[in-house]
Amino acid sequence: MILSDSFGYKKSIGILKKYKSLPVQVRASFWFLVCSFLQKGISVITMPIFTRLLSTDEYGRFGVWNSWQGIVAIVVGLSLSSGVHTQGLVKFDKDKDLFSSSLLGLMTLSVSLWMGIYFLLHDYIDVFLSLTTIQIVAMLVKVWSSSVFHFWANEQRIKYAYRNLVIITIIVSCIKPILGIILVSLCKDKVTARIIGLVSVELIGFSWMFLSLIRKGKGIYSKKYWIYALGFNLPLVPHYLSQTVLNSSDRIMIQKMVGDSQSGIYGLAYSVSLIMTLFNTALMQTISPWIYRKIKDRKENDIAPIAYASLLFVAVVNLILIAMAPEVIAVFAPKSYHEAIYVIPPVAMSVFFLFSYDLFAKFAFYYEKTKFIMTASVLGALLNVILNYFFIRKYGYIAAGYTTLICYITYALAHYLFMRRVCRLCCFGKYPYETKIILMIAIPFLLCGFILLLTYKYSIIRYCILAVFIIMIFVFRKRLIIAIKGMLSIRKGIKKNV
Repeated sequence: MILSDSFGYKKSIGILKKYKSLPVQVRASFWFLVCSFLQKGISVITMPIFTRLLSTDEYGRFGVWNSWQGIVAIVVGLSLSSGVHTQGLVKFDKDKDLFSSSLLGLMTLSVSLWMGIYFLLHDYIDVFLSLTTIQIVAMLVKVWSSSVFHFWANEQRIKYAYRNLVIITIIVSCIKPILGIILVSLCKDKVTARIIGLVSVELIGFSWMFLSLIRKGKGIYSKKYWIYALGFNLPLVPHYLSQTVLNSSDRIMIQKMVGDSQSGIYGLAYSVSLIMTLFNTALMQTISPWIYRKIKDRKENDIAPIAYASLLFVAVVNLILIAMAPEVIAVFAPKSYHEAIYVIPPVAMSVFFLFSYDLFAKFAFYYEKTKFIMTASVLGALLNVILNYFFIRKYGYIAAGYTTLICYITYALAHYLFMRRVCRLCCFGKYPYETKIILMIAIPFLLCGFILLLTYKYSIIRYCILAVFIIMIFVFRKRLIIAIKGMLSIRKGIKKNV
């Protein structure tokens, strides 16, 4: 027993030494990924609590508030805390403190102006958004506080100062649901209570960051940086807005055309399906630097094997969710949400195409062909709104899951075609992927997803299919191990080159 304890202690010390020997950039990347998982993971863990505290109507109204908040954040906050801030911190390294504080001042001015406009027209806006005055004011406050946090977090990432970011993320991510549960349990207006719980924690937790950034920058106005930020970001607003509309318009349109309850059921299914994006994020953060390096070194053909393995991995993970949808919904919500199981398959399949789009779009991003990116985003968003308008009205809220799938397939296809055009222009006609192989992954994935959907009323058949699926994984385990080793070798290569 003493020997085993001693061995365990030495092993722990060895792991700690290896961790400390890693470059600060690698350690920081790891902890930034942990922060991302914490923020999404805690909300997933607490989801079963809120679905039992809120009725389907109330959950639907909260989901609609969240959807509007995502759209309003782009219009009001101008996405100044996104790419333009990160890029500017590198570009204006010697004057980055003033750059940050001036963009923070510009964002605060924008929020203040929109707050004034809202109070002048609040009667009309309240009716249009189907929200109360308190809920909309809270929304604008959240836009401000979230933007402040992102400004501060961007600076921490640039400096690889991960400790403070991790500590604050853990504290805020834990307090938000705890306060939310308390307020929802005590208040009659449970939707507003849930919103106030979120916003108040962010406001208290992030306001000091505003003062810190302003004090370091010693100013909130710089004509040079305001012009730079607006010139860079305003053309990208349609892209950011289109992506948000593509993600959020379903719940808003279901509420308007069908009702709050159906919006709540759909919102739960959508949220559960998007849990799989955690895998997308983790995987893409691992391979993105490697893909960009291969593009830079003109070794585009090296990308394909890893890209195909990644697509297969994402397909398998989403098929597992589709297969287990009835059981997953039973865990996450009471029986009143049971119909959500029929929304999960198309939305989970959409997650696969969301991942594939990112593989294709890397080339347009690297060669700065932003018009292609914006065109694909706007096309996807417009198609989503049009299809939702006709199909939700005719077939009900479950149809929104299928319009989402159609739109993400179109979105990925548009980016694939634009990628090929970029490769013709910038890569001497060398294409990284074979269309035939992409289709050989995507089409069987779609067929398997729909077959599993048809078995929801026949549990024995579904479990048999799952058993066959597990046996196939066991039979092809060697190929899977080779693919995983390929991923790990990429990660090691990234570490060595940091």
